[in-house]
Amino acid sequence: MSYVSPPDFVRKMIDSGEAKAFMSTRDTLIRAFMAGAILALSAAFAVTVTVQTGEALLGAVLFPIGFCLLYLLGFDLLTGVFTLTPLAWIDRRPGVTAKSVLRNWGLVFVGNLAGAMVVAVMMAVIFTTGFSMDPNEIGEKIGTIGESRTVGYAAHGAAGMLTLFVRAVLCNWMVSTGVVAAMMSTSVSGKVIAMWMPILLFFYMGFEHSIVNMYLFPSGLMLGGNFSIGDYVLWNELPTVLGNLVGGLTFVGLTLYATHARTAGTIERPDAPAADVRVGADA
Repeated sequence: MSYVSPPDFVRKMIDSGEAKAFMSTRDTLIRAFMAGAILALSAAFAVTVTVQTGEALLGAVLFPIGFCLLYLLGFDLLTGVFTLTPLAWIDRRPGVTAKSVLRNWGLVFVGNLAGAMVVAVMMAVIFTTGFSMDPNEIGEKIGTIGESRTVGYAAHGAAGMLTLFVRAVLCNWMVSTGVVAAMMSTSVSGKVIAMWMPILLFFYMGFEHSIVNMYLFPSGLMLGGNFSIGDYVLWNELPTVLGNLVGGLTFVGLTLYATHARTAGTIERPDAPAADVRVGADA
Protein backbone atom coordinates (compact mmCIF):
# COMPACT_ATOMS: atom_id res chain seq x y z
CA MET A 1 0.00 0.00 0.00
CA SER A 2 3.06 2.28 0.37
CA TYR A 3 1.82 3.98 3.52
CA VAL A 4 2.65 7.67 4.05
CA SER A 5 3.03 8.76 7.69
CA PRO A 6 0.73 11.49 9.12
CA PRO A 7 3.38 14.27 9.28
CA ASP A 8 4.21 13.63 5.62
CA PHE A 9 0.65 13.49 4.31
CA VAL A 10 -0.33 16.57 6.33
CA ARG A 11 2.47 18.40 4.53
CA LYS A 12 0.88 17.17 1.29
CA MET A 13 -2.45 18.59 2.45
CA ILE A 14 -0.91 22.03 2.95
CA ASP A 15 0.91 21.85 -0.40
CA SER A 16 -2.32 20.85 -2.12
CA GLY A 17 -4.21 23.73 -0.51
CA GLU A 18 -1.53 26.16 -1.66
CA ALA A 19 -1.68 24.86 -5.25
CA LYS A 20 -5.47 25.19 -5.32
CA ALA A 21 -5.34 28.75 -4.00
CA PHE A 22 -3.13 29.77 -6.95
CA MET A 23 -4.89 27.71 -9.63
CA SER A 24 -6.22 29.66 -12.61
CA THR A 25 -9.92 30.43 -12.88
CA ARG A 26 -10.28 28.29 -15.99
CA ASP A 27 -8.63 25.21 -14.50
CA THR A 28 -10.48 25.58 -11.21
CA LEU A 29 -13.85 25.76 -12.96
CA ILE A 30 -13.12 22.83 -15.29
CA ARG A 31 -11.95 20.59 -12.47
CA ALA A 32 -14.90 21.56 -10.28
CA PHE A 33 -17.38 21.04 -13.13
CA MET A 34 -16.10 17.53 -13.80
CA ALA A 35 -16.07 16.68 -10.09
CA GLY A 36 -19.70 17.76 -9.70
CA ALA A 37 -20.75 15.84 -12.81
CA ILE A 38 -18.98 12.61 -11.86
CA LEU A 39 -20.30 12.68 -8.29
CA ALA A 40 -23.81 13.33 -9.63
CA LEU A 41 -23.56 10.30 -11.90
CA SER A 42 -22.38 8.26 -8.97
CA ALA A 43 -25.36 9.40 -6.89
CA ALA A 44 -27.75 8.51 -9.74
CA PHE A 45 -26.06 5.12 -9.98
CA ALA A 46 -26.37 4.48 -6.23
CA VAL A 47 -30.07 5.40 -6.22
CA THR A 48 -30.65 3.16 -9.25
CA VAL A 49 -28.96 0.22 -7.53
CA THR A 50 -30.93 0.81 -4.33
CA VAL A 51 -34.29 1.00 -6.14
CA GLN A 52 -33.68 -1.98 -8.41
CA THR A 53 -32.28 -4.29 -5.72
CA GLY A 54 -34.08 -2.96 -2.64
CA GLU A 55 -30.72 -2.97 -0.84
CA ALA A 56 -29.65 0.48 0.37
CA LEU A 57 -26.37 -0.92 1.67
CA LEU A 58 -25.42 -2.16 -1.80
CA GLY A 59 -26.03 1.30 -3.24
CA ALA A 60 -23.84 2.80 -0.52
CA VAL A 61 -21.09 0.24 -1.12
CA LEU A 62 -20.96 1.18 -4.82
CA PHE A 63 -21.39 4.96 -4.49
CA PRO A 64 -17.68 5.62 -3.73
CA ILE A 65 -16.79 4.58 -7.30
CA GLY A 66 -17.45 8.14 -8.50
CA PHE A 67 -15.67 9.75 -5.58
CA CYS A 68 -12.54 7.68 -6.13
CA LEU A 69 -12.54 8.38 -9.86
CA LEU A 70 -12.85 12.13 -9.55
CA TYR A 71 -10.03 12.40 -7.03
CA LEU A 72 -7.74 10.10 -8.98
CA LEU A 73 -8.36 12.37 -11.97
CA GLY A 74 -7.39 15.45 -9.93
CA PHE A 75 -10.84 17.11 -9.86
CA ASP A 76 -12.11 19.19 -6.93
CA LEU A 77 -15.19 19.12 -4.73
CA LEU A 78 -16.22 22.02 -2.53
CA THR A 79 -16.14 19.72 0.48
CA GLY A 80 -12.49 18.93 -0.18
CA VAL A 81 -11.27 22.50 -0.71
CA PHE A 82 -13.11 23.56 2.45
CA THR A 83 -10.53 21.45 4.29
CA LEU A 84 -7.36 21.95 2.25
CA THR A 85 -7.06 25.56 1.08
CA PRO A 86 -7.40 27.19 4.54
CA LEU A 87 -4.40 25.17 5.75
CA ALA A 88 -2.10 26.97 3.31
CA TRP A 89 -3.32 30.30 4.68
CA ILE A 90 -3.01 29.18 8.30
CA ASP A 91 0.50 27.90 7.52
CA ARG A 92 1.33 31.36 6.12
CA ARG A 93 2.35 30.19 2.70
CA PRO A 94 3.58 33.21 0.72
CA GLY A 95 0.82 34.83 -1.33
CA VAL A 96 -2.02 32.76 0.13
CA THR A 97 -4.60 35.12 1.59
CA ALA A 98 -8.13 34.86 2.95
CA LYS A 99 -9.28 36.38 -0.33
CA SER A 100 -7.57 33.68 -2.41
CA VAL A 101 -9.13 30.97 -0.22
CA LEU A 102 -12.62 32.47 -0.63
CA ARG A 103 -12.02 32.86 -4.38
CA ASN A 104 -11.19 29.16 -4.64
CA TRP A 105 -14.29 28.19 -2.66
CA GLY A 106 -16.53 30.38 -4.81
CA LEU A 107 -15.20 29.05 -8.11
CA VAL A 108 -15.40 25.43 -6.98
CA PHE A 109 -18.99 25.96 -5.78
CA VAL A 110 -20.01 27.35 -9.17
CA GLY A 111 -18.22 24.58 -11.06
CA ASN A 112 -19.67 21.80 -8.89
CA LEU A 113 -23.18 23.23 -9.24
CA ALA A 114 -22.88 23.50 -13.03
CA GLY A 115 -21.61 19.93 -13.38
CA ALA A 116 -24.30 18.51 -11.11
CA MET A 117 -27.05 20.46 -12.88
CA VAL A 118 -25.99 19.23 -16.32
CA VAL A 119 -26.16 15.63 -15.12
CA ALA A 120 -29.49 16.33 -13.38
CA VAL A 121 -31.01 17.44 -16.69
CA MET A 122 -29.52 14.51 -18.61
CA MET A 123 -30.73 11.93 -16.09
CA ALA A 124 -34.18 13.55 -15.95
CA VAL A 125 -34.37 13.08 -19.72
CA ILE A 126 -33.60 9.40 -19.25
CA PHE A 127 -36.02 8.89 -16.34
CA THR A 128 -38.90 10.51 -18.29
CA THR A 129 -37.96 9.42 -21.85
CA GLY A 130 -37.31 12.97 -22.94
CA PHE A 131 -40.00 14.43 -20.63
CA SER A 132 -42.67 12.60 -22.63
CA MET A 133 -43.74 10.37 -19.73
CA ASP A 134 -44.10 10.45 -15.97
CA PRO A 135 -40.87 9.66 -14.12
CA ASN A 136 -40.00 6.01 -13.80
CA GLU A 137 -39.50 4.29 -10.45
CA ILE A 138 -36.02 5.72 -10.00
CA GLY A 139 -37.16 9.24 -10.88
CA GLU A 140 -40.00 8.99 -8.38
CA LYS A 141 -37.54 7.92 -5.68
CA ILE A 142 -35.32 10.95 -6.36
CA GLY A 143 -38.35 13.23 -6.05
CA THR A 144 -39.22 11.62 -2.70
CA ILE A 145 -35.66 12.16 -1.42
CA GLY A 146 -35.95 15.85 -2.26
CA GLU A 147 -39.20 16.20 -0.35
CA SER A 148 -38.13 14.39 2.81
CA ARG A 149 -34.87 16.30 3.06
CA THR A 150 -36.32 19.80 2.54
CA VAL A 151 -39.92 20.19 3.67
CA GLY A 152 -39.33 17.18 5.91
CA TYR A 153 -36.79 19.21 7.88
CA ALA A 154 -38.91 22.36 7.69
CA ALA A 155 -41.80 20.56 9.38
CA HIS A 156 -39.67 20.33 12.54
CA GLY A 157 -38.62 23.99 12.53
CA ALA A 158 -35.44 24.77 14.46
CA ALA A 159 -35.00 21.11 15.45
CA GLY A 160 -35.08 20.15 11.79
CA MET A 161 -32.51 22.80 10.92
CA LEU A 162 -30.23 21.59 13.72
CA THR A 163 -30.55 18.00 12.50
CA LEU A 164 -29.72 19.06 8.95
CA PHE A 165 -26.68 21.02 10.12
CA VAL A 166 -25.34 18.16 12.25
CA ARG A 167 -25.79 15.70 9.39
CA ALA A 168 -23.81 18.07 7.17
CA VAL A 169 -21.03 18.37 9.76
CA LEU A 170 -20.77 14.59 10.07
CA CYS A 171 -20.86 14.24 6.30
CA ASN A 172 -17.79 16.32 5.61
CA TRP A 173 -15.99 14.86 8.58
CA MET A 174 -16.17 11.60 6.65
CA VAL A 175 -15.79 13.01 3.13
CA SER A 176 -12.74 15.08 4.02
CA THR A 177 -11.29 12.05 5.77
CA GLY A 178 -11.66 10.33 2.41
CA VAL A 179 -9.88 13.20 0.66
CA VAL A 180 -7.03 13.05 3.15
CA ALA A 181 -6.97 9.25 3.09
CA ALA A 182 -6.00 9.37 -0.58
CA MET A 183 -2.76 11.05 0.50
CA MET A 184 -1.91 8.22 2.89
CA SER A 185 -0.71 5.99 0.06
CA THR A 186 1.36 6.31 -3.08
CA SER A 187 -0.39 3.43 -4.87
CA VAL A 188 -3.73 3.56 -6.69
CA SER A 189 -5.09 0.54 -4.81
CA GLY A 190 -4.06 2.03 -1.47
CA LYS A 191 -5.71 5.36 -2.27
CA VAL A 192 -8.96 3.68 -3.38
CA ILE A 193 -9.20 1.44 -0.31
CA ALA A 194 -8.53 4.34 2.04
CA MET A 195 -11.08 6.61 0.32
CA TRP A 196 -13.77 3.95 0.03
CA MET A 197 -14.40 3.41 3.74
CA PRO A 198 -15.45 6.89 4.97
CA ILE A 199 -17.43 7.62 1.78
CA LEU A 200 -19.45 4.43 2.17
CA LEU A 201 -20.19 5.42 5.77
CA PHE A 202 -21.44 8.93 4.95
CA PHE A 203 -23.70 7.79 2.11
CA TYR A 204 -25.31 4.89 3.94
CA MET A 205 -25.92 6.99 7.06
CA GLY A 206 -27.81 9.58 5.00
CA PHE A 207 -25.55 12.49 5.90
CA GLU A 208 -25.94 15.73 3.93
CA HIS A 209 -23.39 16.43 1.18
CA SER A 210 -23.77 19.77 -0.58
CA ILE A 211 -22.58 18.55 -4.00
CA VAL A 212 -24.62 15.32 -4.00
CA ASN A 213 -27.59 17.52 -3.11
CA MET A 214 -26.80 19.81 -6.05
CA TYR A 215 -27.81 16.82 -8.16
CA LEU A 216 -30.56 15.16 -6.12
CA PHE A 217 -32.69 18.22 -5.38
CA PRO A 218 -32.72 20.03 -8.76
CA SER A 219 -33.31 16.62 -10.32
CA GLY A 220 -36.15 16.01 -7.87
CA LEU A 221 -37.75 19.33 -8.86
CA MET A 222 -37.66 18.31 -12.53
CA LEU A 223 -39.13 14.92 -11.66
CA GLY A 224 -42.18 16.16 -9.80
CA GLY A 225 -40.93 16.46 -6.23
CA ASN A 226 -43.38 18.38 -4.03
CA PHE A 227 -41.03 21.12 -2.84
CA SER A 228 -39.78 24.46 -4.20
CA ILE A 229 -36.45 25.99 -5.15
CA GLY A 230 -36.74 28.13 -2.02
CA ASP A 231 -37.25 24.99 0.10
CA TYR A 232 -34.13 23.47 -1.43
CA VAL A 233 -31.95 26.56 -0.90
CA LEU A 234 -33.14 27.46 2.62
CA TRP A 235 -33.88 24.02 4.04
CA ASN A 236 -30.98 22.13 2.53
CA GLU A 237 -28.25 23.66 0.40
CA LEU A 238 -27.20 26.68 2.49
CA PRO A 239 -27.20 24.90 5.89
CA THR A 240 -25.51 21.91 4.28
CA VAL A 241 -22.72 24.05 2.83
CA LEU A 242 -22.15 25.66 6.23
CA GLY A 243 -22.19 22.30 8.02
CA ASN A 244 -19.82 20.79 5.46
CA LEU A 245 -17.41 23.68 6.04
CA VAL A 246 -17.47 23.23 9.81
CA GLY A 247 -17.15 19.46 9.64
CA GLY A 248 -14.27 19.28 7.18
CA LEU A 249 -12.21 22.16 8.52
CA THR A 250 -12.76 21.51 12.23
CA PHE A 251 -12.66 17.73 12.51
CA VAL A 252 -10.17 16.97 9.74
CA GLY A 253 -8.09 19.93 8.53
CA LEU A 254 -7.40 21.77 11.77
CA THR A 255 -7.03 18.68 13.96
CA LEU A 256 -4.49 17.04 11.67
CA TYR A 257 -2.66 20.32 11.16
CA ALA A 258 -2.50 21.04 14.89
CA THR A 259 -1.09 17.71 15.90
CA HIS A 260 1.13 16.83 12.92
CA ALA A 261 2.22 20.14 11.37
CA ARG A 262 2.14 22.50 14.36
CA THR A 263 2.63 20.14 17.25
CA ALA A 264 2.82 21.28 20.85
CA GLY A 265 6.17 19.57 21.21
CA THR A 266 6.89 16.88 23.78
CA ILE A 267 6.76 16.88 27.55
CA GLU A 268 10.03 16.96 29.45
CA ARG A 269 11.34 13.49 30.05
CA PRO A 270 12.39 12.55 33.57
CA ASP A 271 16.05 11.78 34.14
CA ALA A 272 16.98 8.18 33.46
CA PRO A 273 17.35 6.12 36.64
CA ALA A 274 20.89 5.54 37.81
CA ALA A 275 22.44 2.20 36.94
CA ASP A 276 22.17 -0.50 39.58
CA VAL A 277 25.75 -0.98 40.93
CA ARG A 278 26.34 -3.99 43.10
CA VAL A 279 29.14 -4.05 45.69
CA GLY A 280 30.11 -6.34 48.50
CA ALA A 281 29.79 -10.06 48.07
CA ASP A 282 30.19 -9.91 44.28
CA ALA A 283 33.29 -7.76 44.48
